[in-house]
Amino acid sequence: MKSGYTKVLLNKALEIIKEIDAKALVLITPSFEGKIPEVEVPIILVGKDFDISDERVKKIPLPLSLGIKNVVNLISAFLVENNIISNGETFLYITPNTLGIRTVKRNIATTKGFFEEAQTVLQRLLEIAVELSLEGKEGYPVGTIFVVGDTKNVLKYSHQIVPNPFRGHKLNVLDKNIKGVIKEFATLDGAFIISNTGRIVAAGRYLDVDPKKLDVHLPPGLGSRHLAAAAISKKTKATAITLSESGVIRVFKNGEIILEYNPRMRY
Repeated sequence: MKSGYTKVLLNKALEIIKEIDAKALVLITPSFEGKIPEVEVPIILVGKDFDISDERVKKIPLPLSLGIKNVVNLISAFLVENNIISNGETFLYITPNTLGIRTVKRNIATTKGFFEEAQTVLQRLLEIAVELSLEGKEGYPVGTIFVVGDTKNVLKYSHQIVPNPFRGHKLNVLDKNIKGVIKEFATLDGAFIISNTGRIVAAGRYLDVDPKKLDVHLPPGLGSRHLAAAAISKKTKATAITLSESGVIRVFKNGEIILEYNPRMRY
């Protein structure tokens, strides 16, 4: 965030906060230079490369490659879950070039529990999903599911449909060279099962959940992969990430879509 723009946007934001009674100020930037403003509302710093030690600031290392629309949606979820903002209330967000206003919608409550997961693991998987969306495997589209967290229950409500390639291994999604391995097995039918710490427990796992019995309803056009992901996220405390052959990434929690993003599109 260039310091010249920062000063102008922050000054304007401080004026607007009072005028609209905003409840939080969100700074979205790959890096931050400058002084944290004196403001009476909570400050959220979103990005990856910053070293700010200020008790007033909450830091969230989300990948900005997700696009501003989806980053702001996730920030809305974070603010609600941490009781910083309520449904119908407003926050301001600043990027290196823009100043925006967002009013939290009522349905954001469905994201309760999302930020209890290990954020570094989710961030890594989102980055891998973005790369798979853009590149596929050897140039061909790839569709898959990552199920993160509540591993014991996820295994209980699933079974292997192919031999588990990760059995007896201790590979972790946070490992530097893991992308190639995940790409290799992303073409398998079934889901990846991943622990909160990032360990890949299994791949090629069929999710034994019935969306109808769980009263899961998704928008028309979404197939069995998405229904299974939504259902397992409702049956357990896990978060599910799907990648479709069309390149769209969706994140499910409590049976609902809380993030939808297509890296192949310009927003």
